[in-house]
Amino acid sequence: MDDLEFRLYLKIDVIQLDLWIEQGWLIPETSDGRRQFRDADVARARLILDLMGNMGVNEAGVDIVMELVDELHGLRGTMGKLMAAIGKQERDVQRRLLESLEEIDRF
Repeated sequence: MDDLEFRLYLKIDVIQLDLWIEQGWLIPETSDGRRQFRDADVARARLILDLMGNMGVNEAGVDIVMELVDELHGLRGTMGKLMAAIGKQERDVQRRLLESLEEIDRF
């Protein structure tokens, strides 16, 4: 989705969008000098609109939430890699590793 489509879809102005990009809350892809937005960008923008508009969260609060979202995304990726690595182990090793993870989860 290009810049104009993105803004029209979300009903935001260019100043607002530029601020969000400057803050690092959105990082669009750039092709031939034009910004392109993905579905993930739409979801992030909706979250920002919800936080600021419906919940009254200020910019500092949005910054914290967006950092937490990014950290959560990173952790999910790491967990996926961990589970893939466990899946490559022998069955007995897999069982022991998964049992160890269950023990950690209890805390």
